[in-house]
Amino acid sequence: MAHNHCHHEHDHQGDVNEIGFQYNLFEKIDKENLQCLNESVEGSGKTVFKSWENRLDRSLFVESDADEELLFNIPFTGNIKLKGIKVSSENTDSHPAELRLFKNKPNMTFDEVTLPPDQVFELQKDSEGVLEYNPKIVTFSSVSHLTMHFPRNFGADTTKIYYIGLKGEWTPGHRHGVTICSYEVMPNLDDHKLKHLDSVSRTIE
Repeated sequence: MAHNHCHHEHDHQGDVNEIGFQYNLFEKIDKENLQCLNESVEGSGKTVFKSWENRLDRSLFVESDADEELLFNIPFTGNIKLKGIKVSSENTDSHPAELRLFKNKPNMTFDEVTLPPDQVFELQKDSEGVLEYNPKIVTFSSVSHLTMHFPRNFGADTTKIYYIGLKGEWTPGHRHGVTICSYEVMPNLDDHKLKHLDSVSRTIE
């Protein structure tokens, strides 16, 4: 499999301000419904999605429990175009070594992560949050839900993550309208089945 490369951000003051502005998608996460599977402390997975300026805060982090795997199910309050990812941990073997991304597959479990991911990144150790990984824009141009699977680290028993940064564009979603439409339309299919089929066949002709 071809692995994706990352590039290094220049740590000048102007760039620092710009990076902080760009990495603001944590504000668009539906935190109440965010899930982190295999976290050792309940709710700790949510704390790693914070502002870029707070990426070095070591008081808030997530650590895996039973083994080295971590799985995040991240719903957004609208649709995002994902352009950049940063993952920061300690400069130890507990740093995640691989990231697998799935888009628009809510509530994934460890049983389902055997499915082919939409993109895979080989991660490098990064304790400062300076390395950026770039998702394929075409693939991640309309994302309402992002799943991040960290299957392994550099050899430790557990995985630690202090910061996950997401860069991109956000637009309001219309998920509630879609839900209502689906609910109203579905009962009508049985009630007017013949009429529905007739209208379809006439349309085809």
